[in-house]
Order: sequence, then C-alpha cells, then structure tokens
Amino acid sequence: MSNISKSETADAYYKKMTETPVSRLIVTLGIPTTVSMLISGIYNLADTYFVGTLGESPQAATGILFTLQSIIQAIAFMLGHGSGSFVSAALAEKDIKRASKYVSTAFFTGTVIGTLLSVFGIMFLSPFMRLLGSTETILPYARDYGLCVLVSCPFMICSLILNNNLRYEGKAFYAMIGLTAGGVLNIFGDFFLIRVFPLGVLGAGISTAVSQFVSFIILLFWYNRMAQGTISLRYISRNVKTYLSIIKVGFPSFIRQGLSSVSNGILNNLAKPFGDAAIAALSVVGKYSSFIMCVGLGIGQGFQPVSSFNYQAGQYKRVKRGLVFTTFFAFAAVGILALLGIVFSGQIVRIFQKSPDVVSIGTEAIKYSSVGLIFFPLSVPVNMLYQSIRRPGVSSVLSLMRSGLIFIPVIFIMSHFFLLRGILLSQPLADAATGLISIPFILKFLHTTPDDDCFQSE
Repeated sequence: MSNISKSETADAYYKKMTETPVSRLIVTLGIPTTVSMLISGIYNLADTYFVGTLGESPQAATGILFTLQSIIQAIAFMLGHGSGSFVSAALAEKDIKRASKYVSTAFFTGTVIGTLLSVFGIMFLSPFMRLLGSTETILPYARDYGLCVLVSCPFMICSLILNNNLRYEGKAFYAMIGLTAGGVLNIFGDFFLIRVFPLGVLGAGISTAVSQFVSFIILLFWYNRMAQGTISLRYISRNVKTYLSIIKVGFPSFIRQGLSSVSNGILNNLAKPFGDAAIAALSVVGKYSSFIMCVGLGIGQGFQPVSSFNYQAGQYKRVKRGLVFTTFFAFAAVGILALLGIVFSGQIVRIFQKSPDVVSIGTEAIKYSSVGLIFFPLSVPVNMLYQSIRRPGVSSVLSLMRSGLIFIPVIFIMSHFFLLRGILLSQPLADAATGLISIPFILKFLHTTPDDDCFQSE
C-alpha cells in the first residue's frame, strides 16, 4: 500500500471511529470477534467431545492441555493487546510508521518466545505434563496431545498477535476469517483423525496443530493485505522502552490468562484424589465455561479499539457511552446462555461423556459455574477499558481477582472443608466476587471522566 493510500485509509478510519454511533460501532466490531471466539470455543468443545469417546483418561488429558494452551494464550494476549493499544493510539494520530513499529516488535518477539517454549517444553515433556496435573494414567495421552500443542506454539502465539492487531485496526471481520477457518478445520480434523483414522488423542493433537498453522497463514495474509501497519524486520524496535511499554499495557491480559492456567493446574491437582472421573468432569465444565465466556470476551474486545481510539482522540463521552452499552450487552448475552446452562446442565455433560460418575460431578459443577458466569460481564468491559486506555494498574488488579487473589485462597479453603463440592464451588464464588468488586470501578470512570467538547452527536 502506498503512502498516499495509507494516508487516505487513516483519514477514513479516523472518521469511522469518531463519528459512527458508538453502539453500532461496538456491535460491528464485537460480533465478528465474538463469532471467532465462539468458533475457537466450539473447536475446544469438539476436542472434548471426540476425545471423550475414547474414555475418561483421554478426556482428562484435554483438561490438562487446556492449562498449557492458557499459558500460550497468556503470552500471546499480552503481546497482542499491549501492541494493539499503541497501534490504535498511533492510528488516532495518523502515525502509520509508529503503528508498524509496535506490531512488528510484538510479532517477532512472539516468534522467539514461542520457539523457545516449544523447544524446552518438548525437552521436558513428561515432567511438564505432571506439573500441570497429569496422573500416571493420564500421562501417555497428555504427552501425545502436549507434543502437538508445543510444536504449534509459535504459530498459536503469532496468530493471536495478528488477530488482536487486526481488531485494533478495526478489521475484526478479517480476524474472524482467520480464526474461523482454523476452528472449522480443527473440527473436521478431529472427526477424521479420531473416527476415520483411529489415531486417538494424537489425532486430536495433530488436528489442533494443523489448524493453528492454517489460522496463522490466513491471518498473516489478511494483515499484509488489509492493515495500515506493516510487519517487517526493519520496523523492529531497538529501544528497550518499546518492549517494556508493550509488556506493561499487555500485562493485565497476561495475568488474566496466565492465572487461569495456574488456577486450572491447581484445580486439577486438588481433584487428583477424587480420580480421573473428577478431572474429566472438570475438563468438560472448563470447556463449557470458556465457551460462555467467549461471548462476554468477544463483546468486550469489540469495545477495546473503540475505547482506545476515542480516548486518544479526546472523545471521552463516546468512551463512557461505549462502556455502559458494552456492559449491558454482555450482561444480557452471557446471562441468557448461563440460564440455559443451569436448565440443561445434565444434557450438556452427557454430550461429552456418558460415564455416570462424570455426569454426576459435571452436572452439579455446570449449575454452579453458570450462576457464577452471570457476574462475569460486570468485570470484562471495565477491565478491557482500563487496559485499552493504557491504565494497566486498575486492569491488573481486576485481572488478579478472578483467578488469583480471590480464587486461589477460596479453592484451598473450600476444598479443605467441603472436599470435591468445595472445589466445584470455588470458581463460581470467585466470579461473583470479582463482578461485584468491578462495579465501583465502572461508576468511578463514569463519574470522574469529563465530557469532551469535541463530541459528535449520535
């Protein structure tokens, strides 16, 4: 794209982000993001479904590897959200070169980190799987699946960096195409490599790895074709402050996703005494909860480029209206799905596992989880708001709540006094507490942020 066309694109993008009605803009950006995240959730559920036909231990392995995938995603989201916030701010100032610097730096940093994690993870595969909560009966399946996930690690990280930067550039539709294509491929891959070619858990792992590679290629193509920024070695920053800035702004995402992997590891380890059936049930519930959360996260991520761009442009009233709209929109969407989970909890578990023990534990857990998820939309929009406007302190605190400061002490206390039921109740209690704690932060932003003089009527 020439410098002239880039300038024209920047002008058009500025007008779109500052003059389009906020609600319409959030829906336009949020729906593709939600769809892509739901597709990702669906292919995680597909793994759980197809692997579940192989037995309790193979299915439990998918729960173990869910922790590893959360670690990988934590790194990717940190780099993607961190760079994306600066990219959006640079585009608000029509500084395309600065946008290219941040996205290129994040992309190649992700490539290096992903490669190192892949190499060292494969070298210490068995100890790594045990650390994540694998029992000796689960370990052979976890090794097969884990090997494939680790091989695909660089592509997974870079895919999510590209996805987030496309969103921050207002190109959520093209981000959706990349993730959706990979998700659909993974679903068909699971079917053929488990049902048609009986490769078992290894087949599910191969399917996941191939789908990540395909997503990466598609997203790289769309970024090079549609984005204003440019990914190139010549734009990689040699200033350590650039890296620190990306990490600082992206750190809440790392905490949010990274603590999720830590909490999941703790969950699996505390569930070990209750057998593979308990770990398998928690795997089903974890995938179900993540699927529902995808809706809230997708809507919240649709709000991120809107809040980042308009805050940088001084359009504070648009940001406040966007926060209110996003909170109510996410609350309504997630609330409906959570209520369906309460009503059909038993049927949901039976889709993935027929074992009476797994069904019994999973049914109870989904009911608890669904109640907790009703509170989830209260924390997501305000968390992403503070991150997008580069005030990571507040965002980090809110991220620490759900999977760290609240969840970790609660699960140890609850598991001690109430055993397995205490484990099942821990995350819903953390979700409810985090949602309620988020309300004062929402109100504070609405009441302390001034209205701007340059507000365009909607």
